[in-house]
Amino acid sequence: MIRKVKLSDAGQICSIYNHYIENTVITFEEVPLPVREMVKRIKEIGNGFPWIVYVEGNRILGYAYANRWKSRASYRNTVESTVYLHHGSVGKGVGTKLYKTLLPMIRKKGFHTVVGGIALPNKGSVALHEKFGFKKAAHFNEVGFKLGKWIDVGYWELIL
Repeated sequence: MIRKVKLSDAGQICSIYNHYIENTVITFEEVPLPVREMVKRIKEIGNGFPWIVYVEGNRILGYAYANRWKSRASYRNTVESTVYLHHGSVGKGVGTKLYKTLLPMIRKKGFHTVVGGIALPNKGSVALHEKFGFKKAAHFNEVGFKLGKWIDVGYWELIL
């Protein structure tokens, strides 16, 4: 089931995200988040932007949201999309189901462009974005440093 996020989801979302903070270069954050910080983010992002979760039983297996791309006024019609999956749910179609729901929500809110930033290499995330028509728009070499290595970042865009 896919539904809108609730503040009570913050603990499970935090658990999913903190796995990526502690074990991967997929996010450039380096310090695990406390649940209260995730509650704050849900409140801030959920006020004006879609945020959804994929739930089986009582367990959140993934989440996705859109957020402001940049703060300057002329970027107001562009959002950045984010998808995170429980590490045991990768490759099982959860990301596809989340994007099938999230992208129409973004379109319905009147946004024009969706941007997805991907730490590279990440074949799964690239494939997910390209499956929905995102095209690679930029590649930055060695702009992040985490877990003892330099990380490239690519940006994919989708004009709605």
